[in-house]
Amino acid sequence: MKFGISTFVNDDTIDTVSLARAIEERGFTSLAVAEHTHIPASRQSPYPLGGDLPSIYYRTLDPFVTLAAAAAVTSTIELITGIALLIQRDPIITAKEAASIDLISGGRFVLGVGAGWNIEELRDHGTDPKTRGALLDERIEAIKALWTTEPAEYHGRFVDFDPSYCRPKPVRTPHPPVLIGGDSDATVKRVIRHKAGWISNPLPVERLRMRIDQITEGAGHDVPLTMFAAPNDPQYWSAAAELGFGELGLLLPTKPLDQSLRILDQLAERVAQFR
Repeated sequence: MKFGISTFVNDDTIDTVSLARAIEERGFTSLAVAEHTHIPASRQSPYPLGGDLPSIYYRTLDPFVTLAAAAAVTSTIELITGIALLIQRDPIITAKEAASIDLISGGRFVLGVGAGWNIEELRDHGTDPKTRGALLDERIEAIKALWTTEPAEYHGRFVDFDPSYCRPKPVRTPHPPVLIGGDSDATVKRVIRHKAGWISNPLPVERLRMRIDQITEGAGHDVPLTMFAAPNDPQYWSAAAELGFGELGLLLPTKPLDQSLRILDQLAERVAQFR
């Protein structure tokens, strides 16, 4: 099982270049970054983990810009959107941004996507919460078409474009891995439908097992399993390994430069001891 780093990159924390270099230097295998375009002040949508919404959600850098900067100063780590809110993104632009990062990085980009939980946020992008699942499905399919065919076309209820040229194409063939986030029956169906992997949150072990069993039974085979924000808990890591996780993105708290580097050192030492 591999160990990467998951984090919220903010405008007042460790800078992206220092972060990416530090992650690679310490032997971690990936950097996964979260996305929120903005946080409406209304706060009608409850924070999924309960309580007040942490301020780190308000200040996230754009994940594609962040990963492009990370790509330029690294050579081995995978670069993961964890997760990109595709229900708030134009699929043609997203396909080009993702393929551009994949090209810059030499084939190290991974597209993690999800349907989102902040209803006010996605409404500001013109997304109807009631149809965001269907919208997400079409945008995933459209991006894959743009990545793999030329000219590409897609005709759906929400996404519709005639034959078009879209370059660059990704380095990895047939396309970069796609990971789908969420914890619902709809997520299970979506992973199976798109022949994708699952990028989970650090759920209780029994719930992880239930979802993995559902995915495996529906797909008829094992699927790639990745986790965003895994805790610093070797017992939990062992349980995740037994469940078949190929990679855990350990949570790096959103902190200033010096504090972040100390935490990365501690995590790297913990991983070394675990191995």
